[in-house]
Amino acid sequence: MDKRAEAEYREYVGSRQASLFRVALLLTGHRQDAEDLLQTALTKLALHWSKVARSGSADAYVRKILYHQQVSRWRSRRRWREHLTADPPDAGAVGDPAAASALRLTLSTVLGQLTRRQRAVIVLRYYEDLPESEVAEILGCGVGTVRSQTSRSLARLRALYPEHATLKETT
Repeated sequence: MDKRAEAEYREYVGSRQASLFRVALLLTGHRQDAEDLLQTALTKLALHWSKVARSGSADAYVRKILYHQQVSRWRSRRRWREHLTADPPDAGAVGDPAAASALRLTLSTVLGQLTRRQRAVIVLRYYEDLPESEVAEILGCGVGTVRSQTSRSLARLRALYPEHATLKETT
């Protein structure tokens, strides 16, 4: 990579790293795993930076790497299962920092109970706010599959976390 391309790459990573880390964290559910996942994705991005930079779709490229790497990790860890040991905390009052933290922890726990595909659909659709067509492209499936997975995922979230059963689908 030449010096100009390296400078562009460093600038991109500097500006997008925090956002990409949050996506990785939502996909993995664990800080250390998210750090590893993001490091792998950014390494792969660096290898193809000149081509990706010309295309103007670096975010989409990195998201796709994050998802595909995570799927590979899930497949290699089929025997691993997360065992929950406590009930999710109460949501509490709005505006209360402790309640907001509890809500984030609860959401993380509940997301961990979804299937891998359901979790990916929820993260990409609602956290990343991507259109169904882009989610379908990233996941390698049809738009109808994204819609059905979204519907099933939201139904599962409502069942797992009835305190916030007002989760609505946005199409």
